[in-house]
Amino acid sequence: MTALAPMLFDIFVTTLALSAIIGLRYFVVAAVTHLLLWAGKGRGRRLNHRDPHPPRIRREIVASVIACPIYALPAAVVLELWKRGGTAIYDDVHAWPLWWLPASFVVYLLAHDAFYYWLHRGLHHPRVFAWAHAEHHRSRDPSAFASFAFDPAEALATAWFLPALAMIIPLHWGVALSLLTLMTATAVLNHAGREVWPEGWLRARPLRWIITATHHDIHHKRFNGNYGLYLQMWDRLGGTEIRSADDRPSPDPAA
Repeated sequence: MTALAPMLFDIFVTTLALSAIIGLRYFVVAAVTHLLLWAGKGRGRRLNHRDPHPPRIRREIVASVIACPIYALPAAVVLELWKRGGTAIYDDVHAWPLWWLPASFVVYLLAHDAFYYWLHRGLHHPRVFAWAHAEHHRSRDPSAFASFAFDPAEALATAWFLPALAMIIPLHWGVALSLLTLMTATAVLNHAGREVWPEGWLRARPLRWIITATHHDIHHKRFNGNYGLYLQMWDRLGGTEIRSADDRPSPDPAA
């Protein structure tokens, strides 16, 4: 127990530091995106039925702040284990073949995409939704600040996956940062309430296979489909893809 105490203290300190970093990154990226897309006449194609509502934005920010330490803890554990040589993360670019750098990016992305689709679909089960996923769906007209606004239970269910993967599948720290950057960018843009891509591009490769704000916004309007994270593949394979939010709306399970 005595030997374990210093590591537990380091994990605690690192969790606090990562919570601050994650929270600051979230707020800056979300705020800049929100201002760029909604200031003045706005930019991009409007998806929201009404402008983002300030009280709802405040709720999104509060939920996100609560989620920060939940996401920070697994990352802190892996970071401290990495310092002690106990993970599959590496810093020497030649430790593995160079082709593994892009390949590992794809492996992690596909694994995360599959995990999130099935977990997200499960979170919409009537017995689970009210206490694990309802907070996120109170934003029917989401803002960029909703990108991180999760119930604690959902944060707990999702926070561990990538850190756990980094314990067993080799990953260069630069690739890890690239994945985190992609996660942040896609989450913020897909919740921004406006589509930054021209409508015609969404029907052409590669965007017709990628989840964009248009695709994910339908999930916030309809609730019963479009569960994917990065790619539309799982929704198509799982029969949960919804093409238009103008179809007959589903009951609001968060009401």
